[in-house]
Amino acid sequence: MTVIRSLARPMLASSFIVAGADRLRKADETVAQLSPVLRRAADALPFPTNEKMLARVIGGTQIGAGALLSIGKFSRLSSCLLALTSALNTFVEYRSADITTKEGREHRRNQLLKNVALTGGVLLAAVDTAGRPGLAWRAEHLAADARRSSKKLTADARRSSKKNLKRADKAVRGAASSVTGA
Repeated sequence: MTVIRSLARPMLASSFIVAGADRLRKADETVAQLSPVLRRAADALPFPTNEKMLARVIGGTQIGAGALLSIGKFSRLSSCLLALTSALNTFVEYRSADITTKEGREHRRNQLLKNVALTGGVLLAAVDTAGRPGLAWRAEHLAADARRSSKKLTADARRSSKKNLKRADKAVRGAASSVTGA
């Protein structure tokens, strides 16, 4: 891992870890803030659950994924999870912000920009390969290598077949000439 990645990942993850800890510590406030979204999520799940448990799951996800991102383990998966929680947070904060005053509107805009920037940061981290090729690149190059190998094998088989056919033809002509000449 490069020095930049070693510094940037924990810096990016710190915001999510702190937000997740706050969500766990203040689960009731989180439920009140996320209530409309959590109610729909609870209804969509195939098993019975409550909103407070979902708020805690979101907080725990932010802490766990943030910690994994900060140490560089499963960074793509953890970045995707953080992008989802960030998008959820962006939606909820924007929707529930106080816009009755000029300061409230400015705060809402600033929070929106901060959340969009954080989402963009974790999306970049989600596609970062850390210098190692991703699965799509590997599959594409594996397929190209297989095509080249199959073309080479086919060409070798053709050459070998032509040589064998020429030898067989020569042997048959030689046998035929010895039979007709005898």
